[in-house]
Amino acid sequence: MDALKQGADALFILLGAVMVLAMHAGFAFLELGTVRQKNQVNALVKILVDFSVSTVVYFLVGYGVAYGTHFFVGAEELAARNGYDLVKFFFLLTFAAAIPAIISGGIAERARFWPQLIATAVIVGFVYPFFEGIAWNQHLGVQAWIKSVTGEEFHDFAGSVVVHAVGGWIALPAVVLLGSRANRYRKDGAISAHPPSNIPFLALGAWILVVGWFGFNVMSAQTLDKISGLVAVNSLMAMVGGTLAALLLGKNDPGFVHNGPLAGLVAVCAGSDLMHPLGALVVGAVAGAIFVFMFTLTQNKWKIDDVLGVWPLHGLCGTWGGLAAGLFGSKALGGLGGVAFSAQLMGTALGVVWAALGGLVVYGLLKVTVGLRLSQEEEFEGADLSIHKIRSTPDREVSW
Repeated sequence: MDALKQGADALFILLGAVMVLAMHAGFAFLELGTVRQKNQVNALVKILVDFSVSTVVYFLVGYGVAYGTHFFVGAEELAARNGYDLVKFFFLLTFAAAIPAIISGGIAERARFWPQLIATAVIVGFVYPFFEGIAWNQHLGVQAWIKSVTGEEFHDFAGSVVVHAVGGWIALPAVVLLGSRANRYRKDGAISAHPPSNIPFLALGAWILVVGWFGFNVMSAQTLDKISGLVAVNSLMAMVGGTLAALLLGKNDPGFVHNGPLAGLVAVCAGSDLMHPLGALVVGAVAGAIFVFMFTLTQNKWKIDDVLGVWPLHGLCGTWGGLAAGLFGSKALGGLGGVAFSAQLMGTALGVVWAALGGLVVYGLLKVTVGLRLSQEEEFEGADLSIHKIRSTPDREVSW
């Protein structure tokens, strides 16, 4: 019976890992559809190579930083319990690799390729897993201290704060240090519109992310006996809440409509195992509103050229999700309880500060040492030709 349970658990978390791995295709196509045509190839290459670098670094360093374990033992030991420890690593790797995938969308169209890979290695090797270990593995006694002060630990079931807020708040200093795209904000005060290059690809990316997210959230139970249909339906409700809010507030804009469900899903991760489905609907709708309002504000008023709006989408909606778990997870608002708003506030604030400082240090050092940005000529030409020497579609077909 134990062998059957071990095999079932290994398969369960493996399926989760594969579903979240598929989300990286969603990140790629969301970025591809949003950026201008001259930067589409770069979007596809970045996501795949970032994932590959993340895998090696998280296997060798990051997983050990977060969980105090390593894989420098014989294959016989690694294969124990149907290799559950290995597939658990695979599952958690897909979360870690989401951080550079998130950042990629913010710095698109003008960032150099190799400096970003260095940043990926440092972030996935240390910055992200350090906070991951605090939130999910009791590191440094922070959770115990929060519990002694508030009566409950900081609760983040599937990573609203650990993954999304951290990714979004690391991205913010990267975007600011990099500066806006050429001619985006003109000296006369006018703003040059850079509309999405391909709405169907943008929509495809959003749909792939939405479907994969059910692996992201539901499989965060990590063992089959802890699976909860509540998590699945709360994810569904938050997704549609975000979509409808973005539709109404975004005035039918397809870019907002397809980012709305992502905003809702980002926000529901933390408390998806605690909330009532109607609470999740509200949490998702608020997140959709946050995204539309803050994306517009950052782009048009503050003139922060965050191409995919990753700070509003992941940084702010993830922060909202961490706090929302303390509100809508409480029994007073129909949740299961066992969570305290004050604990959520403390844990979320810690994640935000750590991520913002980490992003500032990593990208600040890269800027002053090797440089972050393409040259003016390279940016004008586009990252596809400048970095990869090929466009997404040829200007003309060659027949032989």
